[in-house]
Amino acid sequence: MKTNLFLSLFAISFLAQAAGVLYASEVPIDASPKPDEQQLPKAMHSEMKELPVITVGRDNAQLIGGDNRALQAAVDYVAALGGGTVEIGEGEYMMYDSLHLRGNVTVRGRKDKTILRKADGVVSALALDGDFGEQQITVEDPNGFAVGYGVAIWDDRSGGFHTTVARITGRNGNTFSIDKPLMSDCMVGNNAKAGTVFPVVSGYHIEGARIEDIVIDGNKGSNVHLNGCRGAGIFLYRAFGTVVQGCEVRDYNGDGISFQQSNDVTVLGCICEDNTFLGLHPGSGSQRPIVRNCIARNNGTDGLFLCWRVRHGLFKDNILEGNQRFGISIGHKDSDNLIHGNIVRVNHRDGIFFRNETLGMAAHRNRLEENIIEDNGVGEEAAGIRIRGQTHDLVFKNNIIRETRQGDSQKQTVGIRIEEQVGRITLDGNRIRAKTTIDDQRESETK
Repeated sequence: MKTNLFLSLFAISFLAQAAGVLYASEVPIDASPKPDEQQLPKAMHSEMKELPVITVGRDNAQLIGGDNRALQAAVDYVAALGGGTVEIGEGEYMMYDSLHLRGNVTVRGRKDKTILRKADGVVSALALDGDFGEQQITVEDPNGFAVGYGVAIWDDRSGGFHTTVARITGRNGNTFSIDKPLMSDCMVGNNAKAGTVFPVVSGYHIEGARIEDIVIDGNKGSNVHLNGCRGAGIFLYRAFGTVVQGCEVRDYNGDGISFQQSNDVTVLGCICEDNTFLGLHPGSGSQRPIVRNCIARNNGTDGLFLCWRVRHGLFKDNILEGNQRFGISIGHKDSDNLIHGNIVRVNHRDGIFFRNETLGMAAHRNRLEENIIEDNGVGEEAAGIRIRGQTHDLVFKNNIIRETRQGDSQKQTVGIRIEEQVGRITLDGNRIRAKTTIDDQRESETK
């Protein structure tokens, strides 16, 4: 009896479950968009959780190679799919041209183990004038120039943004075509030259790129200088919203990291060391930059150089030390920035330097808070902070400005030097230890 009852109950349960499965199978799956699903701002689809990823490396990768061509192929492949991630394996990669970043592509290396090394460069005089807008050059000595290589063209009158940086696309003997027009006349009579120099990593006219955990070896001993308006170890031009994180740039014959005309760039946890010119160089109207937790050490001029029209930026918790000129330089229309919690020490001249600008072009309304500025001046006397020009409405709050060296090695002899044209400034809660705490050269009515 019990066995029959158990079998009957089992049969009823089985039939009920089967009916439930049958009923469930008849209910359609609701695949309609959820309430929070929206299309991306610049695409006709919603955000995807899985995006393209490709590995590239010297071995054990989907793309195998040891120079810029393999790296660029991986970046361009992912970019053609709309964006994603390129993972570069450990090892050294020889760079005969920039790694050109692409929009919405993340390039990620292995921390301290992925090294992009600038190839040895060559330089030749031009044999013919290079005319503005022309897309070819003729050199006296073509040895070391090759199709696919990066190249810069300049003369004695075409520095800064007038220097052209391009790629060689073809060759007829001593004549090479390039992928960009010359930015200025480069005249034989003005010592026009071409050289295989370029940024090791660059991004032009892009949005939303990232580069992480890459070491740049600039090989400066085998390359001529490239100015920071057109090059650096990492160089960005109109590269809006780019993030540079965990990268190291060393030994580049020029700037470490330079970004020009590039709004909303973020530089996090990077090191710029032993480069021949500037360490960190935001400039030419780059608005709202964030530079945090970076180190600029032993560079040939300034650790951090705010060039022209750098506004509404945050420069926080950086170390700027041992640079051959100033720790931080700020000037032409560089206003409304917050410089907070930085260590500025043992730079050869003044720790923080406000450049000499007229009223309309001066660095107004900047705030410097909770910085440590110490032991600057090497071989000549310096100020912890020196303010020049018709700059006004600066705020200096809770900074520590001190000289800790002994005897004749004390060179940061002035805490804050305020020159005669400076307007109203606010000093609040600063702790200053120097032979002269504040050297205020203004007339009394302007203080």
